[in-house]
Amino acid sequence: MSLLPKTLASFLPALPLDSLLSTQGIMVLLLLAYAGAMWMFLTSAPKVYTIMVSDLQLARQFYESVLDLAVADVPLHYYYNYEQTIGAAGFDPLYLSGTGVGSPTMQQYNNPDGLWYQLRKNTQLHVIVGASLGQKNRQRHVCFDHDCLEQMLLRIQTRGAQYKIRSDKPLNFLVKDWDGRVYELAEVDNK
Repeated sequence: MSLLPKTLASFLPALPLDSLLSTQGIMVLLLLAYAGAMWMFLTSAPKVYTIMVSDLQLARQFYESVLDLAVADVPLHYYYNYEQTIGAAGFDPLYLSGTGVGSPTMQQYNNPDGLWYQLRKNTQLHVIVGASLGQKNRQRHVCFDHDCLEQMLLRIQTRGAQYKIRSDKPLNFLVKDWDGRVYELAEVDNK
């Protein structure tokens, strides 16, 4: 004979039916149902990588034509102005160029949604404005996640685009689009 309990009821103390249907019992049952629903929602949410770019329209052309990424819907766990909670108004001043030529305009920063692409089955790419132009006015795309840039490099290699790896740690590489524009994809060194 097994000493382990066979049912969930064996874990709970014997409760009369009227205590389970009391206000307190119903509240506990509702909280348990809510916790279960939240757990299901959060575990089914896609992993989201964020990349900051210097020009959103050129980024759209790059991700849709060169990388051939499918446009994705905004995941439910993201909400309006999510980037506002990540830093100062959705961009990090470290990546902004000064007031010189090629500086992003404030109109670009007022687009809170950015671009959303499906990178893999349960992985999405969120592209937002916030990076400065790189050397020689290269379109600069910066990311804090090494895995994201590795997936991007793999996608670039499979699509046959020209690329040049400049550094492995932190990952930094250049890509040339079909129109001859050079994009720099760089991992932010978190040291």
